[in-house]
Amino acid sequence: MTLGSRRPVVGIIGNNHLINDGWSVHLGGRMVTEAVAQAAGCMPIIIPSDPRLVSIPELLDLCDGFLLTGGRPNVHPEEYGEEETPAHGTFDRSRDAVALPLVRACVERGQPFFGICRGFQEVNVAMGGTLYPEIRELPGRMNHRMPPDGTQEEKFALRHKVRFNKDGPFHRVLGADEVMTNTLHGQGIKTAGARVRIDGHAPDGTPEAIFIEDAPGFTLSVQWHPEWQAVSDPVSRPLFEAFGDAVRNWSGRT
Repeated sequence: MTLGSRRPVVGIIGNNHLINDGWSVHLGGRMVTEAVAQAAGCMPIIIPSDPRLVSIPELLDLCDGFLLTGGRPNVHPEEYGEEETPAHGTFDRSRDAVALPLVRACVERGQPFFGICRGFQEVNVAMGGTLYPEIRELPGRMNHRMPPDGTQEEKFALRHKVRFNKDGPFHRVLGADEVMTNTLHGQGIKTAGARVRIDGHAPDGTPEAIFIEDAPGFTLSVQWHPEWQAVSDPVSRPLFEAFGDAVRNWSGRT
């Protein structure tokens, strides 16, 4: 990189986390930052997901694109008009307050974002959709949750196929109408939000890939975790490369 040049900046929406049950941190996964830097070719920065510390206009000016990561806490059901139950798990209301309006602003501006797992669910909720609290409890659905035991390689192993709509954006990016993916999620889409188009499904019918219809920018989001081995995986790398290209295009016009 030459003096004075810079990579486009991707803001990674972090998670609020307590270390040792008392030390509050803004958390970002190493795999995600490596995927943004090495597969997308962009500069990753962790965004503190706290509306007291950041504002949407400032984030839009600071970053060229955004990655909405996975996370253990779920989107609070109040965000889609439902009552909280034990099945909904734990929450991160501060992240909800940053991520949901950020998605809507990016859709409006055409600023690129890439949603992963919880981020996929955030995109749907931001656009008015709803979620099932526990996919594995639905008739005919498989258990999509991360295996409780095993090595990291075993937990992120490919576990099911995802089939895409012919000639849809995922088909075009990946050059395939069916791929194998990992699966590490408990919740999933119940009803799709306005303009949310489901472009890929697992064999049990669970939505796995979405985009925003007629949005002027990159809006692809996936329910699986493509950050795992993003540089070498034949499914993950094209997704991050396409995202990186969109971020560079945005950076070049601002």
